[in-house]
Amino acid sequence: MTGQHRIVVLGAGYAGLAAAGRLASKARGAEITVVDARDHFVERVRLHQQAAGQRISTWDLRELLESKKIHFVRARATEIDTEGKRVLLHTATALDYDTLVYALGSIAESNGVPGVAEHAYSVSTPEDADRFKAPAGAIVVVGAGATGIELAAELAEQQPDSRVLLLSPEEPGAWLSARAQAHIRRVLERLGVEIRPDAKVLEVTVDGVRLADGTLIECAATVWTAGFAVPDLAARSGLSVDGTGRVLTDSSLRSISHPDVYAAGDSAVIAGPGGRELRMACATALPTGKYAADAVVARLRGAEPEELRFRYIFQCLSLGRRDGVIQVLHADDSPARTVLTGRTAAWVKELIVRGAGWVARR
Repeated sequence: MTGQHRIVVLGAGYAGLAAAGRLASKARGAEITVVDARDHFVERVRLHQQAAGQRISTWDLRELLESKKIHFVRARATEIDTEGKRVLLHTATALDYDTLVYALGSIAESNGVPGVAEHAYSVSTPEDADRFKAPAGAIVVVGAGATGIELAAELAEQQPDSRVLLLSPEEPGAWLSARAQAHIRRVLERLGVEIRPDAKVLEVTVDGVRLADGTLIECAATVWTAGFAVPDLAARSGLSVDGTGRVLTDSSLRSISHPDVYAAGDSAVIAGPGGRELRMACATALPTGKYAADAVVARLRGAEPEELRFRYIFQCLSLGRRDGVIQVLHADDSPARTVLTGRTAAWVKELIVRGAGWVARR
């Protein structure tokens, strides 16, 4: 490398921190700047614990990054000037870049169903989780994906006097093996969660949720976990995106429309084994953030990056603090036969979460 190459990383979640840390160790002579609207790193996979009233750890981003000689700018990016290669910030300032790594993650999907934005809570960001205070009455959790399952279990365990309902058109953990699904249901029922796998929510009101059959389920609070969206910054800035606003990338995670932009984590469309797109997850964000950095470094050295070798190994869900599920996966993310459950699974999940946070911070 000759001269000082300017690399700006947008986002300081798992993918952004993984990319920045890798760049700091490999892109010798480059000037690396990370931009994030928050001044601290939070383990997003623990936000269901925060929403249930537990205290979770945070880390000062400036301290984390500047110890690695990475600049940190606390700001919100409002526009990417792809022609001028500048990121415009809400502070009325701008950052010039030679290479941009786009890793803004995901947010709650609140526009698909009437009333969600106005009347439902979310746990997709630290601010969302902090805003939710579990009430004494009934709590409806909409969506039986990983977030909904973990939140319902955590609330039922931490708030045993509350009535917790889990609503979804499918069985909790429907994408997992039959054994994993059975264990999830068994634990949720033991914790007192009322499961409605036949419930399609058409509207959220100030009093509760209205189902497709016309039933109104009254509750003190509704928490929406039935989908995630991404910030619209990439789409507004003219990058090629899919229908949800995720950056379309080639096999090296480079934008198909702007070769000086790379994308990783939830905000990117990334092809995985078997032709399946990689899902939004910490298990996707960390390795793709590292790989995006490796691809940038390879090209700075005049070489082509090695092919992304990605496979899923397992998916882990916590079911409160004393139980869980570890589903072993095939490379393409489909469930294998092996499943670990119970206290051992909860212990393994905790080790994995701690390890992911450590890797991101390193």
